[in-house]
Amino acid sequence: MCSSSASLALWASSWLAGASSPDDVIDAMSEWAPMHLVGAGDAGAADSFGLQHPGYVEGIAGMLQAIRVAAGTEPRSSIGDDRIRLVLPAPGAVGGLPANTDFSRAALNTGHAVIVGSAGSPGIGVVPVIEGPDVLRWTVYSSTVPEHAYRDQGLGEAEYEMREAVRGAADALAQMQALPTRTLESDPRTRIASLIADAARHRYPADMSERAFRVLESADRVAAILTVAAEFAPSEAPTASAAAAREDLLRPLWAAVRTARTIAVATSIEAAMHSA
Repeated sequence: MCSSSASLALWASSWLAGASSPDDVIDAMSEWAPMHLVGAGDAGAADSFGLQHPGYVEGIAGMLQAIRVAAGTEPRSSIGDDRIRLVLPAPGAVGGLPANTDFSRAALNTGHAVIVGSAGSPGIGVVPVIEGPDVLRWTVYSSTVPEHAYRDQGLGEAEYEMREAVRGAADALAQMQALPTRTLESDPRTRIASLIADAARHRYPADMSERAFRVLESADRVAAILTVAAEFAPSEAPTASAAAAREDLLRPLWAAVRTARTIAVATSIEAAMHSA
């Protein structure tokens, strides 16, 4: 699992669809940290959902209640249900976020978040922040839900892209290793295996499709290779053009990882909500 936001999006949708219990969600999220703190990022979220503002309280029950209310009970669309969305913003790639809000700035700073609500209507944005090895702090923001960006790829295309990205990431690692590198305690294969194992320890809902699981697993593998490639790269490129070339090599691969993860989670959520 790539992030606590991905876990929350998948497990919360499974819970709302009736395939998982609140305890299932809490157990899955506890794998990220034994203690969760939840609070509101603004007075509107505090008033609407009974959350602390300012300040945080222990436990995620209040966040689950906010997700249930924000998701609403209106009939589901025949073309998909996008009332729970995983967003994976990065500098220069902030599609899916409401413009110029505290929520969008917090999501960009973290690199992942969850949006709950119907497009064009009031909803919430949820952003996690690691507060040390044992604590995860969740902030719930009130937010107008942006329109869902058109998705021109399905799971099949995402799976193919990830197969190609594995090769591209391996090539990138080989190029980085050919340069004078930092001295690390472990070899790249050991480090990659450790990152993949860390991602694999997080559980997925039982109702998620095998293809979505494969896409997420492949994306985790590519991300692990890219992370190690960056670790093995020189701390400073010898020239500005070399630094730009290194960035040009890694940027599209990271973009492919974000796209694949978003598609896999979105299609899993749609399937879960339609099966309810």
